[in-house]
Amino acid sequence: MASNSNRGNQALVPEAREALNKFKMESAAEVGVNLKEGYNGDLTSRQAGSVGGQMVKKMTPIRTVTLWRNNRTAQEHGITITYRVSLNIE
Repeated sequence: MASNSNRGNQALVPEAREALNKFKMESAAEVGVNLKEGYNGDLTSRQAGSVGGQMVKKMTPIRTVTLWRNNRTAQEHGITITYRVSLNIE
């Protein structure tokens, strides 16, 4: 298996770095974490994880919701309905 360890923390598209930083700052503001430009080593793991989690949540294009609904024909029975939604963000 080939190792990518020599690449480090470099963006695959360097021109996208500014947009990613802006996206990170917006996500941090949404979860109530105060990020500053540059080094943020004073953040707890929980805070850093909540920022990353918010970013992934916004980037994930498919959402799944499962609901329980009473069956209309049989008393005391129910059915599970699952909705899958695909979001296109442009």
